[in-house]
Amino acid sequence: MFFCLISMAKKSTVVFKTYAPNQGMLLPPCLDELIAQDHRVRVVADVIDKINLTHLLRQYEGGSTSGYHPKMLLKVLVYDCVTNIYSSRKIESAVKENINFMRLAAMNKPDHNTINRFRGKRLKDVLRKIFVQVVELLAEEGLVSLKEIYVDGTKLEANANKYTFVWGNIYNEKEADSNFFLRQPRYFF
Repeated sequence: MFFCLISMAKKSTVVFKTYAPNQGMLLPPCLDELIAQDHRVRVVADVIDKINLTHLLRQYEGGSTSGYHPKMLLKVLVYDCVTNIYSSRKIESAVKENINFMRLAAMNKPDHNTINRFRGKRLKDVLRKIFVQVVELLAEEGLVSLKEIYVDGTKLEANANKYTFVWGNIYNEKEADSNFFLRQPRYFF
């Protein structure tokens, strides 16, 4: 009985892990180390690095002040579509606050006007070409199937239309030509 009273009176000390939010770091962490190896932001970066951007680069003329690299802006815009962020102000905020966007932008911070100008002026004529390259590269790597893209598109477009299954027959005939459906203007954009 006496032993029980002593053990109840003795309190154990609570131990917390070190927390020093204002502590400076000798070397800041690398953004690449903070993102998982299998994260989709890495897929976006790798795909955009592999595609041919000469059509996009031709949109630029020399003689003015330096601007953000179009490859960086394209990576940010593709990733914001993956994450369902479409507002230029939300993209601007994400580039400043979200570690995945920071990695894609290489710590650059384009404002919403720059994002809108790039999206509206520079990508206007070349977006379809870039999209086709991205889809073909993803298909080559086995990350996406062209048939799946077709099926998803027709399901969205079908709406119990009497012509729903006509496109299925055309798909079987054109299966060898994988670019057939990517080149159709009404399926994308």
